[in-house]
Amino acid sequence: MTSKPESRPSLQDEIANLERRLHSAKARLNASDTTQTLCTPNHNAALHALLLLADSALPLGSFAFSSGLESYLAHHKTPRLASQLPLFHAFLHLSLSTLASTALPYVLAGYRKPWQIETLDNDLDASTPCTVARRASIAQGRALLAVWDRSFRPQYSNTTAHTNDNAIQALAAFSAALRTSEHLNAHLAPLWGLVTKILSVPLHDAAYLFLFSHARTILSAAVRASVIGPYQAQAVLASAELQGQIQGLVAEGWETPVEDAGQSIPPMDLWVGRHEKLYSRIFNS
Repeated sequence: MTSKPESRPSLQDEIANLERRLHSAKARLNASDTTQTLCTPNHNAALHALLLLADSALPLGSFAFSSGLESYLAHHKTPRLASQLPLFHAFLHLSLSTLASTALPYVLAGYRKPWQIETLDNDLDASTPCTVARRASIAQGRALLAVWDRSFRPQYSNTTAHTNDNAIQALAAFSAALRTSEHLNAHLAPLWGLVTKILSVPLHDAAYLFLFSHARTILSAAVRASVIGPYQAQAVLASAELQGQIQGLVAEGWETPVEDAGQSIPPMDLWVGRHEKLYSRIFNS
């Protein structure tokens, strides 16, 4: 006995019902995945630490320095009433390239090898011939240590993962030795790598933020020197060109050992070093 075939409208209704159920199930699955991703404690902790370090109010004293911009502009005279914007953009590109070739390898090494922090600090000091750049690096490095001791350490020493215990111990030993040793300096780059490791910031993000913060500092100096307006400065920070340069520099230096770190643009040391010789200046040397 053959069964009576179902009508076409009933089949269409059944298909529509199944499609609605499938769509509803997919929506619930996507919502579940999103909730799990957003609620991952490690992800939230890393993001929170990244925002802390990216805050322009972080008291590192970096905005007291122009990273050589003021000297560079003073040594490149422009016709009266001519814009200094082309000079600024050229300097920003050169300064980022210099920082990536000289300091970024020490950031990466400080993150990957926290137990070598004293050696890295000593090597960076020995390979920094420019006195002005050396003073700025040490001043900001010591400021970062002070931020860790006074602000971050009580919050992170007991809450970070056990995988960071060695990094915390290395930083504590370095901080203690700095108070009594005449040979330690506390340069910013290796300490940046070490502190970001303790804060569980991903290494790529730590390296990117290191270069981004430098670009932001130069832009802030340019605004205060009336070279560029505040809205133009934000446009430069948001530009795809700056993002591409920073990403390219991070990728280029990702596997660079500290033994290969060095000044890629020698005149930069001259421009930075000549800052303290300027007749008048608005930034620290």
